[in-house]
Amino acid sequence: MFGKLFGRGEERPAADPHALPVPRRQRNGMYTLRALGDARVLALVEAAEAGDWEAVKTALGPFDLGRDHLVLAELADLDGVQDWIGRAVEEDKEHRATALLISGTRHISWGWEARTAARAVDVTQEQWRIFHERLGIAEEQLLEAAELRPDWITPWRRLLTSGRGMSLGSAVNETRLAAALRRDPLDLESRIEWVSQLQPRWGGEPGQALAFAREAFAGAPEGHRLGCVIAMAHIEEWVESDRKDHLDTPRTQEELRDAARRSILHPAYDRRPGWQADFNMFAMALALSSESIVAPRVFHELDGAYTSWPWEYMARPEKMYAHFRRRA
Repeated sequence: MFGKLFGRGEERPAADPHALPVPRRQRNGMYTLRALGDARVLALVEAAEAGDWEAVKTALGPFDLGRDHLVLAELADLDGVQDWIGRAVEEDKEHRATALLISGTRHISWGWEARTAARAVDVTQEQWRIFHERLGIAEEQLLEAAELRPDWITPWRRLLTSGRGMSLGSAVNETRLAAALRRDPLDLESRIEWVSQLQPRWGGEPGQALAFAREAFAGAPEGHRLGCVIAMAHIEEWVESDRKDHLDTPRTQEELRDAARRSILHPAYDRRPGWQADFNMFAMALALSSESIVAPRVFHELDGAYTSWPWEYMARPEKMYAHFRRRA
């Protein structure tokens, strides 16, 4: 039905042999995606939860942690990793770079957990102290990982986050962005991080981030996930705005439609582990713009799969996802 509705004759992508079964859905038909929806990633997460470094290394076999931001993020956001990864850094010389990468990335997330999402004026001195202490450790470890493995891009993308948190200044962060893009000129996550950096709340100018995103996507090949940078730039614009209908304009709707069709909805798009996160970015942006042509297809392809990012920008993220899904 949706193929006819949207003028598509192609079949749905072949079933992924590593895809996790869809868990029991909530009453509203949605479910939270776990471990990127991939059995191999779940094995990695479970090994990390158990603090089993040998099992973690085995589970990392199918992945390139120096380039796969989404797999690394699964470890970065996992509480408890900080309790055992330090031993791997000190004791496993052969895999020291990998351990440093995981530890440094976890310390950034752990630092932000201490700082919380409160406004800067509402963060206590003790919270600031812990925040900077953990980010300082992350800086040292990620820089060493980058030195040990100069081909890796993930340390540089994470150093953009720690550099922003520690207010290291535009010169340092521009150098880090350049280092990331030398390793992959089309890297999405580094560009999304820079979109945040360019927001007025971090010292940027209004409209600067959107211009950066448009320039980045202009050079992307058809079907590349870099189109998500357009969705995130508009979401960031919405966050900065005082108007809830800030994205509800014909121009924004058209730009988001075009970006979705040229990226996540293009036949050349690669549905690798965690592809649902890309679709969630577009789902949120399209929903906020009140777009009604492409949004239904995006939500249809998700089939209820919810990722906290970027919906966590909203006060009640899961409820809003369900609300927009019903409307689509």
